[in-house]
Amino acid sequence: MKTCLMICVAVGQLAVADALAADLRARTAAAFDRYVRVTEARMADEVGGRRPFLWVDSLAGPLRADAYERIRRGEIVVSRLETREGGRTIEVPDGLCHHWVGTVFVPRAGLARVIALMQSYQRYPDIYRPAVRRAKILSQDDGRFTVYLQLFMKRVISVVLNTENDVRYVPAGIGRMNVRSYSTRIAEVADPDTPQEQEKLVGHDEGFLWRFNNYCSLEERVEGTYVQCESISLSRGIPTGLGWLIGPFVASIPRESLESTLGTIRAALR
Repeated sequence: MKTCLMICVAVGQLAVADALAADLRARTAAAFDRYVRVTEARMADEVGGRRPFLWVDSLAGPLRADAYERIRRGEIVVSRLETREGGRTIEVPDGLCHHWVGTVFVPRAGLARVIALMQSYQRYPDIYRPAVRRAKILSQDDGRFTVYLQLFMKRVISVVLNTENDVRYVPAGIGRMNVRSYSTRIAEVADPDTPQEQEKLVGHDEGFLWRFNNYCSLEERVEGTYVQCESISLSRGIPTGLGWLIGPFVASIPRESLESTLGTIRAALR
């Protein structure tokens, strides 16, 4: 009986593992890239001064006033976004696109201090523990960095990812900085912290994070610096019957990661 039970458990685990496996298809990546292009066209207007630089300034009067009141109280104001093309939803077949924006206020902190913290990549495992496990600057050229980060995410299940990121710091006027980070490689790690630790094949894994772009708009004012981060990420779709396992992860992690990052920045600078 015991042997039979063990075999059944093992078979069940293999079935779940097979169901979790997913491939990043060309059409999925292409749709995500299209979504990003349309979104970045809007961002170009923000950086160029043709639209409000910060998302909160684009809100209608009462909503804007309420958001600023909350931000100045120390809250992190977060909202889900959706970019449309010609008024239509940009479909991402076989994948889910997650788009969030959040803003936090750091009182009495200048722009230079915020940038110095953001560029302290070697310190990320201490600053952002446990979300960042390892960090290394692979190359640096003026305001452009190539950075390796090993990330840890947990929601029902735990996932470890090796990532490489292209990060660009671009001045956007007096007291303003635009920071853009693009994932150039994301690999899930199997059996982390064991002798069997190894990367899974990129694009053929559980699909919890296939792409991750992060855009930060920093604006220094008399009272301090406003830090806005807008993230666009791509994950797999949710297979039938495994919503209980994958759903909480792909639905919650993007927002929670954004809130955690902004909260950590504010705490570190205070």
